[in-house]
Amino acid sequence: MVKPSNRYGSLIEKIFFDRYSDGATELEFARTDIEDAAEVLDIRLPKNLGDVLYSFRFRAVLPERIVETQPEGMEWVIELAGRAVYKFRMVRINRVLPREDLVTINIPDATPELIRAYALDDEQALLAIVRYNRLIDTFLSLTTYSLQNHLRTTVKGIGQIEIDELYVGIDKRGCHYMIPVQAKGGKDQISIVQTSQDIYFVEEKFPGMRCKAIAMQFMDAQVVALFELTLQDEEIKVVEERHYRLIPAKKLDHDAIRNYRD
Repeated sequence: MVKPSNRYGSLIEKIFFDRYSDGATELEFARTDIEDAAEVLDIRLPKNLGDVLYSFRFRAVLPERIVETQPEGMEWVIELAGRAVYKFRMVRINRVLPREDLVTINIPDATPELIRAYALDDEQALLAIVRYNRLIDTFLSLTTYSLQNHLRTTVKGIGQIEIDELYVGIDKRGCHYMIPVQAKGGKDQISIVQTSQDIYFVEEKFPGMRCKAIAMQFMDAQVVALFELTLQDEEIKVVEERHYRLIPAKKLDHDAIRNYRD
């Protein structure tokens, strides 16, 4: 994960230590506390207050002073706790990272060149590449359809969330699936918090459907790691992981294709 800016780090430290005491496992605060902290510290507020929290929830490591309060094997995460309300929560350290020893499966690249030329960022490009190559179908052995991109919605007890992409799927028996997807570029870390929110969203909004929570990440320019994730004992667990390399069809190794059957 990336290092936070000094300004963001100072603001989040102020909010944290105004509430922290030894043994605490949850610390609730509001978005408006960023404004209060900025006034006390005489720090110029960022134009987007939400970016301070988004950085620490999904991209940046927490400041060292906060990390030093973590017991061994535990870490602080920032979760939604309502509309414009958040909380620091102590959880067991749980990283979802692509395995280095996993076989890579070659897939003929069906991405239109025009899409590659105009994709604006890693996340957008990853979502488009996975969609055009139907990698969700391949990974889950389901027929799936993209239902909505960057869905902003609310979940009871959590507040507003955003899902990178939402698929709906069907299997050979006619069972329906709701498939929330999060996409991360090579430098961003797969978010345990975001995965939990995606699963809670499906449980609340589509209680009669099975949930397949998916995370995807670029490993390099042509390799995509896909994970199916689930909640078990309030921890995120990896159900399955596959790595797919997109290559021109003429470069496929036909011996390897036959070996995939085994």
